[in-house]
Amino acid sequence: MSFENFYQVITAVKELPVCRLCVAAAAEETVLESVRDSRKEGLVDFVLVGPEEKIWRMAMTVSLNLQGIEIIDVAEPLEATHRAVKEVSAGRADILMKGMVNSADFLRTVLRPGGGMRRDRILSHFAIYEVPGYYRLIYMTDGGLNVSPNLNQKKAILSNAVDFLHAIGINEPKIAVLSANEKVDPKIPATVDARALKEMAPQVFPGAVVDGPTPLDVAVSFEAALHKGIDSPVAGKADLLMVPNIEAGNILGKAIIYFAGGRMAGLVLGAARPVILTSRNEPPMGKMASIALAAYSVARNR
Repeated sequence: MSFENFYQVITAVKELPVCRLCVAAAAEETVLESVRDSRKEGLVDFVLVGPEEKIWRMAMTVSLNLQGIEIIDVAEPLEATHRAVKEVSAGRADILMKGMVNSADFLRTVLRPGGGMRRDRILSHFAIYEVPGYYRLIYMTDGGLNVSPNLNQKKAILSNAVDFLHAIGINEPKIAVLSANEKVDPKIPATVDARALKEMAPQVFPGAVVDGPTPLDVAVSFEAALHKGIDSPVAGKADLLMVPNIEAGNILGKAIIYFAGGRMAGLVLGAARPVILTSRNEPPMGKMASIALAAYSVARNR
């Protein structure tokens, strides 16, 4: 299923069984705003882990009604994160979300041996963009976690993304492995890796169409591919843009937001359960869309 915008995702989630989301170190106003908005839409049930008194004070500030929400009183952020991971790994919650805790500490806790959420997979960032004027949501990986992945890491990152796209109902995702141009050039390692990912795709990424190296314009515009004489199965139809490194992903993502007025949601893939890792300056809609997409993937595959 291909979504046109975040509101379609939110609407789709309401038709599925309700999931349970656990927030680690929940005493943070923008996080509680996303809890408020998600509750109004009926997206998920919440468990908040953090200092209870502070959560109550902040909840009043953001007009969040805490009635019916479980609060686990843990004062220190890292300890709260450990407890939240325990709740999710024990099956008492389906999704983990970062609150007021350092991102590195949060991810270390997720990856802690014996913690219950670690799998034999790389963690990778998966972004979803709603771009004004574009006819559907566009997905991107990995512009947020892995700095300069090698070919084996790119293979693992792409596996995470393909699994998630299948989970949300995109049965044959079209994937553009991005580079500056469509020609393989040993001086541009990203083009060599792109070709390798394309060649291994039928065996390694079943149920996905992978092409690369692919310029961005070709990935999103059939007219650009036609003009350049490029015959690509993903031309103008790419569901997922795979960037060569974190710099390219960061720049592309911020260009979508600040130049095009786009909106972003994001998840961390590769753990036993979906993980929501958002920045403090991300608006409430972005956080709510992240929650909706995580819930949709969980509920569809129960």
